[in-house]
Amino acid sequence: MHSLAIALKNNGHEVTGSDDAIFDPSLTQLQKAEICPEQMGWYPDKINKELDAVIIGMHAKKDNLELLAAQNMGLPLFSYPEFIAHYSRNKTRVVIGGSHGKTTISAMVLHVLNYHQKSVDYVIGAQLEGFGNSVLLSDNNDFIILEGDEYLSSPIDLRPKFHHYKPQIALISGIAWDHVNVFKTEAEYKLQFEIFIESITAGGVLVFNEEDDTLRKLAEDTHNTIRKQPYSIIKHSISEGVTYLETDEGLIPIEIFGKHNLSNLSGAKWICQLMGVDEDDFHQAISTFKGASKRLELIASGKTSYLFKDFAHAPSKVKATTMAIKEQFPDSKLVACFELHTYSSLDPSFIVHYRNSLEKADIPIVFYDPEALRIKNRPPISPEEIVVAFDLPELRVFIEPQKLKNHLLELDYHQKVLLMMSSGNYGGLDWEVLKVKLSQF
Repeated sequence: MHSLAIALKNNGHEVTGSDDAIFDPSLTQLQKAEICPEQMGWYPDKINKELDAVIIGMHAKKDNLELLAAQNMGLPLFSYPEFIAHYSRNKTRVVIGGSHGKTTISAMVLHVLNYHQKSVDYVIGAQLEGFGNSVLLSDNNDFIILEGDEYLSSPIDLRPKFHHYKPQIALISGIAWDHVNVFKTEAEYKLQFEIFIESITAGGVLVFNEEDDTLRKLAEDTHNTIRKQPYSIIKHSISEGVTYLETDEGLIPIEIFGKHNLSNLSGAKWICQLMGVDEDDFHQAISTFKGASKRLELIASGKTSYLFKDFAHAPSKVKATTMAIKEQFPDSKLVACFELHTYSSLDPSFIVHYRNSLEKADIPIVFYDPEALRIKNRPPISPEEIVVAFDLPELRVFIEPQKLKNHLLELDYHQKVLLMMSSGNYGGLDWEVLKVKLSQF
């Protein structure tokens, strides 16, 4: 929400907002934009009939005082995606959806367009190198790139976000059951993507990963009158720790790696071509792409060691990310540390889906905070249950941040890759100390 507020302010609108807690980097960014609330909390007297619109985030509850005041006054109320859809109603909407890879594919597309000085609006889920804000809204650009999140829109709008957008061009990277706190069954989750496909504007284009069986069937079965463009992993080779694209112009080295990223790259190429970037220009630009923040992000290295940070927070993502490291560094041992952090991951009935997700790790580690379970009103989970669920007798499970930190600092990282996967922060891990440790090997 803070990125949207900054984007609207930058486009000349007067913006105010409220929250009960704001943390960095959002806090600093809002302060810099001079739109940070003077005090935290909800104050109905902030709401008046002069407001053009009120945008509701997921953090606001149904009984939120400001929300109730806006409803009583009959003000225009929007969820975040609903407002984005309204704002971009006269633009060509390009929506990147899927259970995994959304941010990376969006980042690839934006990088290529920016490289060739093609300006577009965008709404994405991460900070990108070379882009000041994760949201850009203008009055001039013809295209808008939207990351199509399948999570709910707001407390009073329980539709998935990407159902609002009605794209002319859409991409789906794959379907793997997620957000089990909302979508109780895999069938219910899959249905959201079916609805999304049907929402594509008639005559539009669906770009989809044909290697995903569930997705391929949905694409084949749709009654929507759209063009369908399947894609699969792009031709490539790996030599001495470098991945190369195999093209008609020869081998092109790239800075990202892993089969999931190469599949993402293939999808991004189709989106760029549909937006007017030819294949040669795409290859030229993508060779300089370093990846989205926290997506296999290299944050430290030594002579024989590497430290990567990744946002992986679901079974398919954990498995794909560990596999990518093993393929890229076949002669190194992999220390894979994963934090169970999301609502889904802390659900005992769902944890079993992590079976085999860390099987490629030479030293598999899982961390979770029992306090998080209590806060989220989840039943307690023992470390022994985690070992059974992951089906890894050698799995090392930590529930105390200090013990995890001590263990990571005690390891020998000679000829090793340390992969840290989480949507959280491991109970406040000191990354600088860890970087120093890795750089010694």
